[in-house]
Amino acid sequence: MADSNFIDYVKFCSRSGAGGSGSVHFRREKHVPKGGPDGGDGGRGGHIILRGNAQHWTLLHLKYKKHVIADNGKGGEGGRRKGADGSDMVLDVPLGTLAKDAETGEIRCEITEDGQEVILTRGGRGGLGNDHFKSATNQAPHYAQPGEEGIEEWIILELKLLADVGLVGFPNAGKSTLLSAVSAAKPEIGDYPFTTLVPNLGVVGYRGDKSFVMADIPGIIEGAAEGRGLGIRFLRHIERNSILLFMVPADAKDIKKEYGILINELKQYNPELLDKKRLLAISKADMLDEELMAEMQKELPDNIPSIFISSVSQYNLDKLKDLIWQSINY
Repeated sequence: MADSNFIDYVKFCSRSGAGGSGSVHFRREKHVPKGGPDGGDGGRGGHIILRGNAQHWTLLHLKYKKHVIADNGKGGEGGRRKGADGSDMVLDVPLGTLAKDAETGEIRCEITEDGQEVILTRGGRGGLGNDHFKSATNQAPHYAQPGEEGIEEWIILELKLLADVGLVGFPNAGKSTLLSAVSAAKPEIGDYPFTTLVPNLGVVGYRGDKSFVMADIPGIIEGAAEGRGLGIRFLRHIERNSILLFMVPADAKDIKKEYGILINELKQYNPELLDKKRLLAISKADMLDEELMAEMQKELPDNIPSIFISSVSQYNLDKLKDLIWQSINY
């Protein structure tokens, strides 16, 4: 787990640049005996900016960046010359990144679009030069404003994957196999629990040039909300899914009971997840015949559309895509 390339949580110190000081300067030229004040303003301190980048899908590039520091603004100069602004520090993050204040937990911003830029930590303002303080009664001010200090704060970035469909199920329910069958994704597949240790995304082609994004998250077990198995670490990734596809294998002892356990774990984590559209897929249906499917259909939950599928034999996968597409768009 520690060596995984999928990083969805980072914490770092964000420090914006301080503003430059205003200048105390007086015009001194030949034949101009009383030129008056002409001190320029200080430059603005650099911002810390988050920018959405669709080419990134993890926060791995920020894992070891514990301090993010922008440049300070330069001081003003004579001749009303403004100091240079400090260079901004721009951090590219994947879409679906949430920024929080580490101390208060307050959500600062959310990046959901490619190229979207949000100022995370604002740089200090530059001070005003003495040119701003001249008046009829104060024609030679010998003071200027200092620059505003930069801000230093600890920030948490959390990634919540953006997908149309989230696969929810126990370990070994066939979620990764389904993803590999309907998309070009190559998740690790094995005949033991918790083969999937990190979420996987796949783009599923649908009838021509249409497509939707499917997310496979690690399996949930009973007690996940209390920290069993992989716990609730990856449940945040289905919070932004349009629909939830519950997967229960055909060889499960009690399909209705397993579905109920999954629903209960989601409810304990976040009750709002139950407001999303839901579908139920009975996987590994290649081991069943038509008569057995008809018998099992009577035992399935009534309040959710269900379908029997097999990722290995491709049984009913096109019908599953139709069902998903209708749920997403209607």
